Amino acid sequence: MRAALCQITSTPDPSANLELVRSGVRSAAAAGASVVLFPEATMACFGVPLGGLAEPVDGPWAGTVRDIAEEHDVLVVAGMFTPAPDGRVFNTLLVTGRGQHLGYDKIHLFDAFGFAESRTVAPGSTPVTVPFGDTVLGVATCYDVRFPELFGTLADRGATVILLAASWGAGEGKLAQWELLVRARALDSTCWVLACGQADPHTPDPKAPTGIGYSTVATPTGEVHAQLAADPGMLVVDVDPGLVESTRQSIPVLANRRLR
Repeated sequence: MRAALCQITSTPDPSANLELVRSGVRSAAAAGASVVLFPEATMACFGVPLGGLAEPVDGPWAGTVRDIAEEHDVLVVAGMFTPAPDGRVFNTLLVTGRGQHLGYDKIHLFDAFGFAESRTVAPGSTPVTVPFGDTVLGVATCYDVRFPELFGTLADRGATVILLAASWGAGEGKLAQWELLVRARALDSTCWVLACGQADPHTPDPKAPTGIGYSTVATPTGEVHAQLAADPGMLVVDVDPGLVESTRQSIPVLANRRLR
């Protein structure tokens, strides 16, 4: 499976961000990718009112992303915001193309480092896996990466590749934590983890997480397979599902668990 990680800097304008998606998918498809991963908050960056921007996954923004995916015959995964029943929004990861069109609502909300995502965002409750040819993909969003039980659950449900979208907040030690957590989740789920973050805007919003870049692909043994730097860019990788099988034979941590 060839995948592309499109490290972008979202704007507050969903229409402008659709053009970033369109351009990224076009380049990824030209490079032979069948899966194209964008960051959390691709629809609109954090730091702006989200309630007025939120649309359901059958709405026009997600529908346009689906059209882009179908035009290039790829699976696109991108962060958006959908309405929640209590007046907040869900932080939703859209999965569309290749016969799929669904959303994953972020389970673990970023109430940390002085930011309270739960003030405007409602938590999801259901892990999501998606069949893709002979592979099962799991999906996760940003702060989810700090919770190994979610990644173990995705692996239990058949995932061998986990797509992680993020808008990682900057700060002291945050880059080291990002890489450490991505590698750790790959190792303890014995999955490939493809982690795509927002690029560093170089003018961070102190009130909202924006991005630091450094999109990272980690192997099932926790090694960094490929990585971008801080600025916008695209990372294209070939994912070998056979490495998952061989890793799970030699490091059977999923089979050896006693506490769940």
